[in-house]
Amino acid sequence: MSERHGASETWRGYALATLAAACWATSGVVAKWIMTPAGEMTSGWVVQPPGITMSPTALAGARAATAFVLLAVYLLIRRPRAFKVTRRDIPVLAVFGVVGMAGLHAAYYQAISYSNVATAVLLEYLAPVIVLVVSVLFLSEKLTWVLPVGVFLSVGGCALVVGAFGEGGLEVSPAGVAWGLAAAVVFAFYQLMGKWASTRFSPWTLLAYGLGFATVFWLVYLGGWAPILDAYRSTAGVVAVVYLGLVGTIVPFAASLKALHYIDATKAVVTSTLEPVLAGIIAWTTLQERFDALQIVGGVVVLAAILLVQLSSRLEEQIPPVA
Repeated sequence: MSERHGASETWRGYALATLAAACWATSGVVAKWIMTPAGEMTSGWVVQPPGITMSPTALAGARAATAFVLLAVYLLIRRPRAFKVTRRDIPVLAVFGVVGMAGLHAAYYQAISYSNVATAVLLEYLAPVIVLVVSVLFLSEKLTWVLPVGVFLSVGGCALVVGAFGEGGLEVSPAGVAWGLAAAVVFAFYQLMGKWASTRFSPWTLLAYGLGFATVFWLVYLGGWAPILDAYRSTAGVVAVVYLGLVGTIVPFAASLKALHYIDATKAVVTSTLEPVLAGIIAWTTLQERFDALQIVGGVVVLAAILLVQLSSRLEEQIPPVA
């Protein structure tokens, strides 16, 4: 699991993981914009929301379907070999798409419905803990002090960024905790399976089949195309969904899968915790949302965690493994 790469390749992996986090962060702001009723527009919005009444799950379905269509057209023209797989590969790719991609959003949205966004995000970003444990116990990753400290800092920083300890912070319910932990498990599964599959499939193959099976999942879950097509009732809706499909899905998922060619899953998932930090900064600068001192501290802590895991290779050479 912990294969060695040159310094330039390692930094390329971190750059790709950071790109994925940045794209996911912007997609969260756009998703909030498209689902905000027109009558509830605040002075912070740069462009008036389209006023589409749409559930988060329907938007997730529209994003997956749009991303799949865009990617399929591109690959058929430029990279048709990406679709060439064996029959034995289909079950693996189906599990990756349904569980690792669609399942993550389904569990996350269920966690929000039973608790709130802060609770759901915090629970989802327990994924680095799961990835670290699995990687050390089953995938031969060395355990030094660096990675556990980095994981602890990233989770703690996320807690501060999402306002878990502020006014109206965590909202705990048995169902909300269960779904939030499910989101963490699925996110960890996505990272670990992506790492395993990175030696067997190209990122384009994984993404194309993953999005295809994720789209099938959402069609079954939502009962057909009607809820998905609601997003296309206005020009603004079309622009937003295409943005979510391209910048919020194809680019970050492709970048995150490619990153796993260069860095271990633990380091990739710790880097992904930059997402809520960037989302908070974007919301603060474009939507005039409040960003208090504790959240700023949390952002600094997350950045410190990412820097720590990025320097872990050098530190591991100076300090012997724990086990």
